[in-house]
Amino acid sequence: MKNTRSLRKLALLLLAASLFGQTPAEKQSQIASFEKVWTTIRDKHWQRNPGGLDWQAIHSEFLPRIEAAKSDEEAVAIMREMLGRLKQTHFGIFPAAVYNDVEGEGGGDGSAGIDTRVLEGKAVVTDLDPGSPAEKAGVKPGWVVISVNGKPLGPVIEKLKSDPEIHELALERAVHSRLTGLVGSTIKVAFLDAANTPVTRDLELTTERGQMARFGNLPPMPVFFESKKFGNTGYVRFNMFLDLVRVMSGFGTAVENCMKCDGFIIDLRGNPGGIGGMAMGMAGWLVDKPDQRLGAMYLRDATLNFVINPRAEVFTGPVAILVDGSSASTSEIFAGGLKDLGRARIFGTKTAAAALPSIFERLPNGDGFQYATANYISEGGKALEGIGVTPDVEVKLTREGLLAGHDAVLDAALEWIRKKK
Repeated sequence: MKNTRSLRKLALLLLAASLFGQTPAEKQSQIASFEKVWTTIRDKHWQRNPGGLDWQAIHSEFLPRIEAAKSDEEAVAIMREMLGRLKQTHFGIFPAAVYNDVEGEGGGDGSAGIDTRVLEGKAVVTDLDPGSPAEKAGVKPGWVVISVNGKPLGPVIEKLKSDPEIHELALERAVHSRLTGLVGSTIKVAFLDAANTPVTRDLELTTERGQMARFGNLPPMPVFFESKKFGNTGYVRFNMFLDLVRVMSGFGTAVENCMKCDGFIIDLRGNPGGIGGMAMGMAGWLVDKPDQRLGAMYLRDATLNFVINPRAEVFTGPVAILVDGSSASTSEIFAGGLKDLGRARIFGTKTAAAALPSIFERLPNGDGFQYATANYISEGGKALEGIGVTPDVEVKLTREGLLAGHDAVLDAALEWIRKKK
């Protein structure tokens, strides 16, 4: 009799699956995903009552709806609605297909040396690593990447841009991932050149620019730092706030060598952030007043004040910081803090609005889950998360400008410094 009841129950479950398009395993993965999301917020949110809510009551309200969901899409919508109750950004559910699109099919440390931005819905080459396979193959800034290994980028960009949970930083990551792979392998990239003529290049992937650096449990990542001068204006650029000793040393040397410069430019475009403490150290080369802060980060059991400790000798001339939609985390803390202190003028486009330290995890149902573990308030009392740093001077890159050999954002900063002189 017991076996008969079990078989009847299984038959009913299978009947339900045929009616609603779900198997018992799929339904269980939805419930397990919901529980993981809810539990993670309960245990890791910086507030003991996340968003000021009774989180246990939230569980009681939403679990029955997840159990009654008739599709993965409906379950995702319910979990997104639950996270929406927090009224905080950096919390999101990415359907598996979207998560996979962001991650791409690349993987590996191989790179063609192409930096891109999505401009007007197209993946446009904005920069090339010196001596990279792409540069040697004649690829130029302003060219449009049409496809990689025969797979068009347009549909991927269009789909990701239509998802409100996907910000520009994730969009750029999706494009970049398709231009990477194993060192020594080759990718076939189709472009539109300056004359809008289709051209194809077979590019052998080499080690990504920079030196590999580790931090905490993160995988090793390539970090580069460069400094130079445009006339009597200093310029530094680095791709991440990592490799603390080398990058901080390089930054300090660049400032020391520029004490009599007309101005100093810090290019944080495409910089997704990294070690928060580096922002304080770098600001110490630019701020001569004691007891100044970039802002404060609030964790569940602690508050981290981003206090600036001025160096014995600091640069007191005009400072310009270049940002875009892929400038995030520590980049936003650094740029936003110096802007609030009146110590830097910001050029470019609004930053990623992703200042909080956050984590991406894959849920049991295959979806991606992003959540933050702290809150950040700038010295001006602004929450950068979900808002970002608004430039003092908004300047957008255009394909036409890049094809003509112009970096409009850099040009605007140089012109401002020239006028300040």
